[in-house]
Amino acid sequence: MTTALTPKAAVSRTTRGGDAPVRTGFGGGTSLRVGVAMVWLSVIVLLPLAAIGWQSASGGWRAFWLAVTSNAALESFRVTLTISAGVTVLNMIFGLLVAWVLVRDDFPGKRLIDVVIDLPFALPTIVASLVMLALYGTNSPVGLHLQHTGWGVGVALAFVTLPFVVRAVQPVLLEIDR
Repeated sequence: MTTALTPKAAVSRTTRGGDAPVRTGFGGGTSLRVGVAMVWLSVIVLLPLAAIGWQSASGGWRAFWLAVTSNAALESFRVTLTISAGVTVLNMIFGLLVAWVLVRDDFPGKRLIDVVIDLPFALPTIVASLVMLALYGTNSPVGLHLQHTGWGVGVALAFVTLPFVVRAVQPVLLEIDR
C-alpha cells in the first residue's frame, strides 16, 4: 500500500553497502528549478549592488575618498562604532543573565519572557520600527523621546540583537549541566 502512494521518483534506494536508504527528489528537472531560482535571486541581489557600485565609481577614486572622509561620513562611522560597542557590552551582560535565568530557574512568567525574547525574530523589521517610533517618538506615551538620538539607535539595536545572544548562550548553559 505504501508503494502505491509514493511517487516513483521518490522511492528509496539503498547505498553501496545496503546500509541506509537514500531518498531521491520528486520529479525531474529539480536541478533546473534550483538553477533558475539561484539566477533569479542573484539578479535580485546583484543587480542593485552593481548599480550602487557603478554609481559610486562614476566619480573616480578621488570622489570616493572625499565622500568617505567627509565630516558627515566620519561622524556616522563614529556614532555607529560607539553605539555598536556599547550595545555589544550590554548584550554580553544582559544576554548571559537572561539566558542563565531561563535555563537555571523555574518561576512564574518564564514562558512569557521566553516568548518576548523571540519577539524580534517574529516581527517584521518595519513593524518593530513603527512600534518603537510610536513608543519612543515625539508623542511618546511612556514619556521617553528617543527619536533622532543615539539612545534611540541603541535601544533599537539592542532590541534586534539581544535575542541572538540569549538563544546562542542557552544551549551552552544546558550542556554545562550534563
